[in-house]
Amino acid sequence: MPVGFQLTANVIDLFANTITPAILLVADGRIAALTHTGATTPDPALPYALPGFVDAHVHVESSLLVPAEFARLAVVHGTVATVSDPHEIGNVLGVEGVEFMLESGRQVPFKFCFGAPSCVPATPFETAGAEITAADIEQLFQNPEIGYLAEMMNWPGVLHRDKLVMEKIRLAQQYGRPVDGHAPGLRGTDAKRYAEAGISTDHECFTAEEALDKLAVGMKILIREGSAARNFDALIELLPEHYEHLMFCSDDKHPDTLVLGHINQLVQRAVALGHDVLKVLRVACRNPVEHYRLPVGLLRENDPADFIVVNNLIDFRVQQTYLNGELVAENGQTRIPSVPGREVNNFHAHMVAPADFRLPAPSASESVIRVIECFDGQLITARHDVPAHVEGSLVMPDVAQDILKLTVVNRYHAAPPAVAFIKGFGLKRGALASSVGHDSHNITAVGCDDESIARAVNLVMEAKGGLAAVGANGEELLLPLPVAGLMSGQDGYRVAADYAAIDALSRRLGSPLGAPFMTLSFMALLVIPSLKLSDKGLFDGESFRFVEAVV
Repeated sequence: MPVGFQLTANVIDLFANTITPAILLVADGRIAALTHTGATTPDPALPYALPGFVDAHVHVESSLLVPAEFARLAVVHGTVATVSDPHEIGNVLGVEGVEFMLESGRQVPFKFCFGAPSCVPATPFETAGAEITAADIEQLFQNPEIGYLAEMMNWPGVLHRDKLVMEKIRLAQQYGRPVDGHAPGLRGTDAKRYAEAGISTDHECFTAEEALDKLAVGMKILIREGSAARNFDALIELLPEHYEHLMFCSDDKHPDTLVLGHINQLVQRAVALGHDVLKVLRVACRNPVEHYRLPVGLLRENDPADFIVVNNLIDFRVQQTYLNGELVAENGQTRIPSVPGREVNNFHAHMVAPADFRLPAPSASESVIRVIECFDGQLITARHDVPAHVEGSLVMPDVAQDILKLTVVNRYHAAPPAVAFIKGFGLKRGALASSVGHDSHNITAVGCDDESIARAVNLVMEAKGGLAAVGANGEELLLPLPVAGLMSGQDGYRVAADYAAIDALSRRLGSPLGAPFMTLSFMALLVIPSLKLSDKGLFDGESFRFVEAVV
């Protein structure tokens, strides 16, 4: 790319709220001049230049790609920056994991803003690989690359003004960093008290009424549409009135869907619904840059030359993506090369046997099991108490009723698996297993029989991290994730293809879910109600206590 170049386009100004033809001059990575032609309406013969898209909250680890590979795929869709919470790798490796993410991100021309994880471990009710203390957070804040305090999932601690929680928030305020929230379902006076503690955002709203309560107390609301949780439809009608206080995010984005699109898809959908394009672009581009004080240009003179060129303001097909004046993607092709990186991990492999997953039936003639019900596109679960399906002396899955066995196996040291039952996965045979298990990332598996579950878990154990699917007659696939058991450093498009293949096998095994492995990864997420499973047992997220799987 030459030091300087110019292009003529319909330039979108998100401050003056205009779309007018202009000549952009880029020199030394900045917008050196922006000369308007004098026309007051767009020229239909010209493409459109606009600020790049920003994902306002994402766990890069959930793409199964290291940051350098995530960037290669994201720029194709016009994404120039992310606000990235590295608490997934933080739960595995602590501060070392956060530093790995920074290191990988520096390898490519992309603007990652990483946060200091606030809740590692997420709860005391599971086994994590590391801890990030308040002292660690203060150490991280010495680095200007750490831009915020990542999502404060311990909302009960905030409401009760827990000393340790408040110390982490105080440190963020001392160092001038915004504090991200995470408070699903919090409303009314509780939402007010949560915001008053210094929490500035929330990405967990799943109803407009909840979002309005949080907007009313000064919080910014992130409209989330990812591979697992999808709240766009529930929240997008807030945009006309509240666009100044909204942002778009994916939260978790698997590689197969990242290949297809990113924040650009939310922009397309919002505009197709009839929302004002300038308001939509403010949500997608300007708001996150201003809230997080990102070093990202917004298409003004002297700004960094971070912008995109699209064909029109209907389908937003990205023709070019520029970062600091460098062309990083063009016509659907990334121009960022793959770069080698190191592998880090924290994994104690130990083989399991089918007998490890057996659940003895109580001596009573009839017993009841507590069943988790998962929902496509949601992180929340429901609880059902149903009669146990007993064969001999064991409580068994009831595949005909879609009641399967769920297990979490400790990956940091040998321990007996935790076992429970789940409805909603729809498998007719075989099992799925994954070392991506929010938030502590033990091995989570679901299956129709103990033999398949054990085989899937052992495949993940042998690889020291990965996704596994096991069917009948020896049919099985493994996607290795050697970086912290969460990510691959291989070419992102290859990983996406491998993921699509294992995802397709899960569907052949019967699952109707849109993203079975993503849904599986959240079945150990104790901070999202109502019933979840950790390596220590079945956990009731409403009463915040362990309960028995078989009663």
